[in-house]
Amino acid sequence: MTAFDFSGKTVLVTGGTRGIGAAIAQAFRLAGAIVYVCGRSLPAEPQDADTADTADTDAPAPIRAIATDVRDIDALDALIARIEAETGRLDVVVSNAGGAPFALAAQASPRFTESVIRLNLIAPLWLAQRANAVMQRQAEGGVLLFVGSVSALRPSPGTAAYGAAKAGVLNAVRSLAVEWAPKVRVAAVSPSLVQTDAATSDHVGEKGLQAAAATVPAGRLALPEDVAQACLFLASGYASYASGANLVLEGGGEVPAFLAATAAGKAFERA
Repeated sequence: MTAFDFSGKTVLVTGGTRGIGAAIAQAFRLAGAIVYVCGRSLPAEPQDADTADTADTDAPAPIRAIATDVRDIDALDALIARIEAETGRLDVVVSNAGGAPFALAAQASPRFTESVIRLNLIAPLWLAQRANAVMQRQAEGGVLLFVGSVSALRPSPGTAAYGAAKAGVLNAVRSLAVEWAPKVRVAAVSPSLVQTDAATSDHVGEKGLQAAAATVPAGRLALPEDVAQACLFLASGYASYASGANLVLEGGGEVPAFLAATAAGKAFERA
């Protein structure tokens, strides 16, 4: 259950078929929104196939999935046109699609670096431009949310291009918030490492996730639901003055590395 009400609103979540994106989509669905998700490939079963009951008129509407490569501008145009044609509006867009595999900067090929920047910075900017055009025509405007990363705010060794792209996203959030106000609000959510299947299966691994969690003051990693709830808040009327903002979700932050080498650092060690 959720305290937020998005009844009558249309929401698009990119990369919304799994992980963080799926949690965000489900949260908006349970809050009453008509939710669209997109991804390069779609799951065989709808994300909410087990909860959708067509016989129950009070049940939230099923999530609508559309296969879309957000790096293809023509595909984005078709996606936005279809959503507007089917619902007549677009109220919230959550640019969540992104990511990058581990690669040391000295060894990354130009093509690899370009692909990371294209997915994590250029594609969200393309989508924001197209969504803004729809929202500016609406009496109530709309909200553009970007899922960022703390990698934009600190060193990002092994994912330098990704961190640089996310830093660009945060600057874009502030710039677009000025250009597209007052009709359209723009904000970002920047989590630290989130515990997802993808995080477990990549270079971090289960043991790596456990070790990382031990360094977080909150005592755990972020969950997809933590990011989803932040998105609900920022898209709601409760955050009507939060434009150009970046909500950082890092469980209290990272204990400074220098403390580990000092006597003072003993006070921060966990039992």
